[in-house]
Amino acid sequence: MPSLSPASVVTALRAAGCVFAEDEARLILSTARTPDELAAMVDRRVAGLPLEHVVGWAEFSGLRITVEPGVFVPRRRTEFLVEQALAHAPDASVVVDLCCGTGAVGAALAAALGRVELHAADIDPAAVRCARRNIAPYGGQVHAGDLFTALPDALRGRVDILAANAPYVPTDEVGLLPAEARDHEPLVALDGGTDGLAILREVATGAPDWLAPGGCLLVETSERQLPSAVEAFMGAGLETRSAYSEALYANVVIGVGVAGAVGL
Repeated sequence: MPSLSPASVVTALRAAGCVFAEDEARLILSTARTPDELAAMVDRRVAGLPLEHVVGWAEFSGLRITVEPGVFVPRRRTEFLVEQALAHAPDASVVVDLCCGTGAVGAALAAALGRVELHAADIDPAAVRCARRNIAPYGGQVHAGDLFTALPDALRGRVDILAANAPYVPTDEVGLLPAEARDHEPLVALDGGTDGLAILREVATGAPDWLAPGGCLLVETSERQLPSAVEAFMGAGLETRSAYSEALYANVVIGVGVAGAVGL
């Protein structure tokens, strides 16, 4: 079949409501290897599939992260969580990416830190398979299971960076999400319970048993939920602060055990 022209790809994407049609067209055109593949990719995007699922990857912290169908797409705002983790623990040697999805956070941390012991975990089998592809280059291990129950017991008290990009959308608001997320990403990666903080509270409560002295727990949350998230961290005995990126519109809560609270 004849190949679609760049102009026709832009036109199709714009008609489907893609706000950044020109940028998306360039990405799809550069990724497609054949005219048939190009046509299929455009059709999938027009049908509402997230761009990252269409092309099979997402850019995150300067890395190309593999994104497989049905797996949560890493958000650019979560790069701020990575930045905050590196600022707090620039010499970290043991890193855990909890609720890892694609493993983007763990991969980004390992890429920046160099030689680290990297572990990731997720309850979703599709995410576990995808994360294994993304953290394999760093010698990391991905574990299947629910939060801390997935981790090897030998990690207790040794984790320097515990990054947990837990779901934080309130249950009643999941239906208000853009269709790309609502229809194509797993509910378990979006739904954070009644107020959106159910998983975050579990993570905060369990974290002190796993953190090394001076180790830090970092989570992302919304501005509205920030006071409750900070309260959950403090209630778990973590010395707590929050950070905000205006550029990425991102809120991150950082907590360490009291013994390692110097600098916070």
